[in-house]
Amino acid sequence: MNRNYEGSPIKVPRFEEANGFYTTPDRSKLMSRIKSKNTKPEQILRKALWHSGIRYRKNVKSMKGSPDIVITKHRIIVFVDGEFWHGYKWHEKRKKIKSNRGFWIPKIERNIQRDIEINKHYESKGWTVLRFWEHEIKKRLDTCLNDVFEVIMNNT
Repeated sequence: MNRNYEGSPIKVPRFEEANGFYTTPDRSKLMSRIKSKNTKPEQILRKALWHSGIRYRKNVKSMKGSPDIVITKHRIIVFVDGEFWHGYKWHEKRKKIKSNRGFWIPKIERNIQRDIEINKHYESKGWTVLRFWEHEIKKRLDTCLNDVFEVIMNNT
């Protein structure tokens, strides 16, 4: 995962026609249905943690970055990152964006930059930050759970 961004925050232009961005009504309808919390992968991971006896808080708005899962007892923060929004294999995907590149490239790069900032913030305060891609949870849930359990065992 190549997330090496330093310096000032990337400026993301507003997505509006005045800035030269346009989307079709069909695309707009599709995009409006994308959820930012309680996604299927988040639910799958939370359910597995709960059945394993791990108690947590979800979508904690009072914490920076609004973590998807917070295991307060063990000072663990878990984020479930969507492949498109958080730049999975970004060096390859960046080239494939065809429409509204002036918006999407800065948008996703700013998301990647923000992820790094949030990781550093929590790690400096003694928290362990775990980030899982949605496809990892869907295809290798047991590996993700083992990562959480390993951190718990190392913290006790």
